[in-house]
Amino acid sequence: MTEEAKPPSLYGAPMWRRVRHQLLNLPVGIAGFVFAVVMLSVGVALAVTVVGLPLLAAGLVGCRWFGRLARGRARADLGSGIPEPGPMAVRGSGVAGWVIAALTDSLNWRSVIYCVLLLPWGVLGFALTLVLLVVGWPLLPWAMRALALVDRVLVESLVSPNALAERVRELEDDRGAVVDTAAADLRRIERDLHDGAQARLVALAMDLGLAKERLTEEVTPESMASAAKMVGAAHGEVKLALQELRDLARGIHPAVLTDRGLDAALSAVAARCTVPGGVKVHVELGADGARPDSAVEGIAYFTVSELLTNVSKHSGARSATVDVWRHDDRLMLLVQDDGAGGATTRPGGGLAGLAERVGAVDGVFLVESPAGGPTSVTVELPWRTRATRA
Repeated sequence: MTEEAKPPSLYGAPMWRRVRHQLLNLPVGIAGFVFAVVMLSVGVALAVTVVGLPLLAAGLVGCRWFGRLARGRARADLGSGIPEPGPMAVRGSGVAGWVIAALTDSLNWRSVIYCVLLLPWGVLGFALTLVLLVVGWPLLPWAMRALALVDRVLVESLVSPNALAERVRELEDDRGAVVDTAAADLRRIERDLHDGAQARLVALAMDLGLAKERLTEEVTPESMASAAKMVGAAHGEVKLALQELRDLARGIHPAVLTDRGLDAALSAVAARCTVPGGVKVHVELGADGARPDSAVEGIAYFTVSELLTNVSKHSGARSATVDVWRHDDRLMLLVQDDGAGGATTRPGGGLAGLAERVGAVDGVFLVESPAGGPTSVTVELPWRTRATRA
């Protein structure tokens, strides 16, 4: 039998990590028990005073730290894959908001229970481990596995993140991202109206006013020519204002997307892309002609539009492809180009904004862009079939 084919030793490194875990449970349990009992007792006793509730909150946050230590030890010694929870949700401001958040956080109270239970369990595990190390050597590996199993149950049931609370926190973050995106879109629309169409309409009103004054004065060939020139300039301003309004409406929600769906809308976006070799678009949403929900469809459209804009401006690509298809209950997007690569979702960047918009509807946004290219962006959105009207 080769060295690689030998079964792992019962007395290998994993067993000794479990032994270390059991021996350290006692001192950690003593520290956690003393801290929890003292801080919570003092906090409850002084709850009628100004300092009581802040002390109680501080004790709860300290027990939360012991829970963090327990999760780290479980990952290092027991092979647990327990994740770290999100930060404590502080909704108010100042000390009062922090105290309320600490007192209402379920993980803090579960950490208190863990600190209290760890002491008797630590005493039992410490004593049993010492006895087995001295006189029960043949039983040590199996005993350590059993003790480690109990430790994992304690950690994962008491100081693991609450799935519902984590989901609520994710939804709150997504809601914040949606609100920020909507506010940014409103500011963009206001800016475009103020700097574009509004300015042109003001210039149009001024030109028409001057032309009116010229025509109400003494009619001469010179005044008629001047008035005609002003009306021609006003006509040009009207066409430019209409074009800017069309572009603005397309940026809010293009009519072609509403009327004809993703295939036609993305083809129109691809036709405007300035990539030398053009953009190939392939959309396959099934033979039944079903369309995704309008919100998801809009996110898909604007995501592809922004990605193709980035390809035109920054990638140096000669060609690009857009593939859209339905896979079970997901809408899949794949945008690829043969540019220089190096695209990243750095905070505050355009790709990070797209990732936040996609994540707001429980989507997935992945970027693969090694230096030198090519770049591939994969987007996965939930498929909710559009409701049909009678």
